[in-house]
Amino acid sequence: MVAYLVVTRSPGWPRVQTTFFSLEFGRESFLPILRGLWVNVQVLLIGGVCVVVLGLGLAVLRTLRGPAFAPLRILATAYVDLFRGMPLIITLYLVGFGLPALRLQGIPTSPFVLGTVAIVLTYSAYVAEVFRAGIESVHPSQRAAARSLGLTHRQMMRIVVLPQAVRNVTPALLNDFVALQKDVGLISVLGAVDAVRAAQILVGQSFNFTPYVVAGLLFVLLAVPSARIADAVSARARRRQQSGSTL
Repeated sequence: MVAYLVVTRSPGWPRVQTTFFSLEFGRESFLPILRGLWVNVQVLLIGGVCVVVLGLGLAVLRTLRGPAFAPLRILATAYVDLFRGMPLIITLYLVGFGLPALRLQGIPTSPFVLGTVAIVLTYSAYVAEVFRAGIESVHPSQRAAARSLGLTHRQMMRIVVLPQAVRNVTPALLNDFVALQKDVGLISVLGAVDAVRAAQILVGQSFNFTPYVVAGLLFVLLAVPSARIADAVSARARRRQQSGSTL
């Protein structure tokens, strides 16, 4: 309340209100930005599926045991270290501008495709570590019991380990999904006409920054349901752990 009074009673508030919170211009820019948001949603859905698949594969490779699998473990670890340490914006530039510059036949030039690839490369490194933590959280006795039943390593991972691992890390995966919902807006740096780029175009035409506020609010509305689902899943997991600890 105090912050609201300070802001609205400041000498520059009328100018700020006109420049950033124009209801009339906000209504005019809503539909173009909403159409751009659909591009972000497509990147989110396609990229999210690819991130889960690639991240799970990397996690499995990093948890393989035995000296024969050492090269695979090293490659998976190097991948995770590289893309987990590389800022996403740098990865977007390298993939979005570097790959087309190679002029290789078959390399896509669409900002949508290249932006999705860059996001998948980065987020799969984070998700791989989440999955790896889930796999390692499964008690060794579960593995021993599976092997005593005659299950192969592949069967043990598919039937015993991975279902428990995914259940253990579901809250963390949902939090990464919420973060991904925001970062898909960065594909605008490659020229993709998403919500952020649509807002930039409107701002450049009018010198009014209200479209940025509209785009920001749309991203918030997109993220809120996922955040509430993440909270609900985390609470359910916490209750399950507490009930299990009392048994």
